[in-house]
Amino acid sequence: MPFITGSDAKEVQTILNKLPRNVKLLYFTQELECQYCRETRQLMEELKELGNGKIALEIYNFVNDKGQVSKYKIDKIPAIAISVDDTDYGIRYYGIPSGYEFSSLMEDIQEISKGEPSLSEETRKQVQKITQPLHLQVFVTPTCPYCPNAVLLAHKLAMLNENITADMVEATEFPHLAMRYNVRGVPRTIIGEDHAIEGALPEANFVQKVMEAYNEMYPSN
Repeated sequence: MPFITGSDAKEVQTILNKLPRNVKLLYFTQELECQYCRETRQLMEELKELGNGKIALEIYNFVNDKGQVSKYKIDKIPAIAISVDDTDYGIRYYGIPSGYEFSSLMEDIQEISKGEPSLSEETRKQVQKITQPLHLQVFVTPTCPYCPNAVLLAHKLAMLNENITADMVEATEFPHLAMRYNVRGVPRTIIGEDHAIEGALPEANFVQKVMEAYNEMYPSN
């Protein structure tokens, strides 16, 4: 049974058909011992079908396709990376982007297609100061209505600065990570290993927290 049906399918099709540049979804999976891998693959295939040529889909085996796994630094599955013209923007989805997170994926596809994230000038000014590697992990659940805002902000920062990588991590699919990073509520954004943002913040506040953490991580920068 399809995940995207009826009026939702028509809306998705309309959005995808208006994309200014074609988008490639890179999906990493394996046959065994992977919760939601099959469902995530089906969702990716439906997006490709609804895209009418605007969405390309490449599927890689987490065990066998070591070259691509290494290139995109995939460390768990199911995983999705998004690119345009073979440009990797450092955006990752770990776990199925279902529920409210489907809207994050659709928004990301549109942002990456146009090539310019919608962020304020002040945010752009601040984020350009990041010259060292910075990893953001946004822990979410599909039923959290506030999570997409945090995911999209983190992903937009990754689009803006190649030193930033940003992951959506579905907490219930990766409970060991949720425990490791003390995720008791979502969204919870982990900056590096030792800093965190609780909840969904407005853009300016989110960026301020990211910059504070970055400056603590790289005090001489």
